[in-house]
Amino acid sequence: MAAPVSTITDLSAAMVTAPVPLANWLVIAPVALCITFGAALLMMRGSLRLQAQVAIPGLAGLVLLDAALLAKVVADGPLTMVMGRWLPPFGIAFTVDLFGALMALAAAIVALAGGLFALKDVTESGRRYGFFPFLLLLMAGVSGAFLTGDVFNLYVWFEVLLISSFGMLILGSERGQIDGAMKYAVLNLIGTTLFLISVGIVYAVFGTLNMADIAGKVESVRDTAPLMTLSALLLLAFAMKAAAFPVNFWLPASYHTPRIVVSALFAGLLTKVGVYALIRVMVMLLPIEREQLSLLIAAVGAATIVVGALGALAQDDIRKLLGYVVISGIGNMLVGIALGTPGGLSGAIFYALHSMVLMTALYLLAGQAAALAGGFSLTALGGLYRKSGGFAAFSFILFVAACGLPPFSGFWPKVILVRASIDVGAWWLAAAILIGGFLLTVVFGRVFLLAYWRPATAPQAAVSISWQAGLPLFILTAIVVAFGILPEQLLDMAQAAATGLIDPTAYLQSVFPDGGMP
Repeated sequence: MAAPVSTITDLSAAMVTAPVPLANWLVIAPVALCITFGAALLMMRGSLRLQAQVAIPGLAGLVLLDAALLAKVVADGPLTMVMGRWLPPFGIAFTVDLFGALMALAAAIVALAGGLFALKDVTESGRRYGFFPFLLLLMAGVSGAFLTGDVFNLYVWFEVLLISSFGMLILGSERGQIDGAMKYAVLNLIGTTLFLISVGIVYAVFGTLNMADIAGKVESVRDTAPLMTLSALLLLAFAMKAAAFPVNFWLPASYHTPRIVVSALFAGLLTKVGVYALIRVMVMLLPIEREQLSLLIAAVGAATIVVGALGALAQDDIRKLLGYVVISGIGNMLVGIALGTPGGLSGAIFYALHSMVLMTALYLLAGQAAALAGGFSLTALGGLYRKSGGFAAFSFILFVAACGLPPFSGFWPKVILVRASIDVGAWWLAAAILIGGFLLTVVFGRVFLLAYWRPATAPQAAVSISWQAGLPLFILTAIVVAFGILPEQLLDMAQAAATGLIDPTAYLQSVFPDGGMP
């Protein structure tokens, strides 16, 4: 049967005939770079030393591309590139706004720091298992998730990063790694399945998967479509990805099992992709439903803050302790999402960026502490201050930032979130944030007293800090200090990103520049 003339006309009109502006190629360039370098590294699997020499320049190039993309978005607003020269909503669009560009750049910096640390931390066996190809393919998934403008495409990039993370998790095939990988895989696959079901409902309701198209149509279907059911499914799926209470138990069961650099990358990247997706979908696409679910999200956020901090307080292994610190931080971001105000969302975005850098640094710090003192257990650690005063100073800065105390980067997002909570009368949310900060102060004070000030329990051989460990720690700590002392620019960008999510007019105009929503 021939297609209706109107359909043929619509599809023909959807084809792009004009060349794509050169600047718009920046939108897809980070993903293309990661896939290209990842494929090249897979083909170089017989040259283990050469892999690192190729991967590090590739990660540095990713940072430069994401920095250029952020500068372009700051200057010109959201950018869109259409795949296959089919205009939305028929074609797959990559659309980046200030929120996505900020997250992509932070992720690239984290990946570069992890790649440098891996030069020392990943053994020849780990390289043979494919650490560097997996890292580049992981970044392809992370970058794609931050830059896509299509809901199904977001699911695809989730799958890419999930598959890559499985490979990184079992480097070495040790018993503990396999056990942790099973717990990680089962719970994440459940979350992914829920997301896929939600994508099917989205297409059934809206007849499109383009985010800008959905945002433009949501008001017209609100009275007839099961949007609350859809929102609840998406909330559960992304809460599992982000490790929010009570679906957070997979994280402390798995993050302490792989190489420390893998744990650092996971802590900095994977849960933040879940938070990003939650903010993008619940705030930009389903704002009314987010408001109706705000009390539930707030309660989950407050519980996640306190449970994560209490879990950290109960740990002896630094790696497990840091896993609970990751969870507690997710709660702060959920509080911002629950508030839904410009202040709350800007605090959540600032906190997400801060957490990406800080948690990566803390895991790398734990790895170096174990190298200096011979283990991860607080009962065995000791004397780190005497071993290296400079390392102790870096540790103190990062610990203070993790507690949310001035003058480092963790202070400002907590101030914003507390103020935003008080502004709407949610004193109990402000109290949860402050209680969580107090508990984390006790946690890291205990770590510093036991591992740094307490004398070593046994004689230990002298171990120097290599440049592969020292350089990424220095870079990440410098960022934590810079955004604590000079937070104005990041605060402004976080506020602008939050405003763009609440009022996505510029995002929609980027996808439909002629204003002609289908």
